[in-house]
Amino acid sequence: MTVYFIGAGPGAADLITVRGARTLASCGVCLYAGSLVPAELLAECPPDARLVDTAQLDIDQITAELTGAHEAGHDVARLHSGDPSVFSAVNEQMRRLDEAAVPYEVIPGVPAFAAAAAALKRELTVPTVGQTVILTRVANRATAMPEGEDLATLGRSGALIVLHLAAKYVDRVVEELLPHYGADCPAAVVALASRPDELILRGPLDGIAEQVKAAGVIRTAVIMVGRTLGADQFRDSHLYSPGRDRHPC
Repeated sequence: MTVYFIGAGPGAADLITVRGARTLASCGVCLYAGSLVPAELLAECPPDARLVDTAQLDIDQITAELTGAHEAGHDVARLHSGDPSVFSAVNEQMRRLDEAAVPYEVIPGVPAFAAAAAALKRELTVPTVGQTVILTRVANRATAMPEGEDLATLGRSGALIVLHLAAKYVDRVVEELLPHYGADCPAAVVALASRPDELILRGPLDGIAEQVKAAGVIRTAVIMVGRTLGADQFRDSHLYSPGRDRHPC
C-alpha cells in the first residue's frame, strides 16, 4: 500500500489537481489538517474512508496513523494545503516513512503564492523589471532562519519577495525591507487566497503594515513586495515578439 502526499491547493476546493482528486477518491484513509484544508475536499473521499484530522496531532502520532493504515492494507491520502514542495513539513514525515519502509508518492498542488498572484491579476516576473521570485518566511520562536537567509540579506537582491507565515510579523517585514526596496515600493497581502472570504490589501511598502493590522490579518496570508507588482511600462516579452524567428532549425 502507498501513502500519497497530496497538495490540496490554496483553499478553493476545485483547485486541487485532477490527479490529486482521483487519488483522494481511491484511498481508504485520509489524513488532513482540519484548520487548513477545505472540508468540501473530504467529499471526494470514499464514503467509508477513515478521516483523521491532524490539527492536534504531533509528528509521532501522524506517523503512527500512516504506518498503521499501511499495515492494515490501506492506501493513504495525506492532504497538505498548497503544494508539498514549500513550507509543508512533509520532509520529516517522508523520513520516518523511509525508516519504516513504507512507500509513498508526492502529488503537487497549486501553491498559495500562485493563488495570490492570480487574485492580484499579476505576473510575478516582468521583462526588464524583475525576473526573480524569492519564496521565504521570517524567523519566529518555532524555527530560526538559516544564516544568510534573513530578510535584510535577501532584500539586497531587489527581487520580488513572497513571504509565507509572516502576516503576524508584518512590522518586522516592513522594517527590514524598507532600506532595500524604498517606501514607495508596491506591496500586497492576500489572505485566504481563492476562498470566498479572500481579502486583498495593496499599497506602498511603508503603509502596508497598517492595512494588515487594521484588517486583523494574522495568518493564512501571503505578503508580496517588489517592483513587478506595480509594473505597467515594460518591454513586451521576446516570446511572442513579431520579430522573433519562428522557423524551425
